[in-house]
Amino acid sequence: MAPVGHPAESVGYFDHDADIGIIGRGSTVETAFERSAVAVFAVMTDLSAIRPLRRVDVAFDEDDLEFALVRWLNGLLAAAREDGLALGQFQLTRAGTHWSGVAWGEPWREDIERGVEVKGATLTELSVTGNGGGWEARCVVDV
Repeated sequence: MAPVGHPAESVGYFDHDADIGIIGRGSTVETAFERSAVAVFAVMTDLSAIRPLRRVDVAFDEDDLEFALVRWLNGLLAAAREDGLALGQFQLTRAGTHWSGVAWGEPWREDIERGVEVKGATLTELSVTGNGGGWEARCVVDV
């Protein structure tokens, strides 16, 4: 079972023409990335309806935090598409430049309402910033 998030963690959105800007915030960069994944997949469905029946692993090496965000989100989207899954829970760890992530979800069911399909995370308005209060990860996703 995936861990439950801390109440101070959040997701958000910002306007961007025909696409959608997503924001993930957390006390660590990893948590901000996890919350970014929540923001992406919440565009596609109500995450509370998704049961954690299947596990997906996403691992990659990246030393640039901004590119790591794009690789994380696009890795999740590719895995979900490949396996026909709706993902709803996310966990990410980092050791140096190596990132290891896990997501949980289930195959799409007829009773899961579909929202807007997210095709991929882009480099548009990409930023990962930290301050004393935590981290914010944002980018525009192609819908």
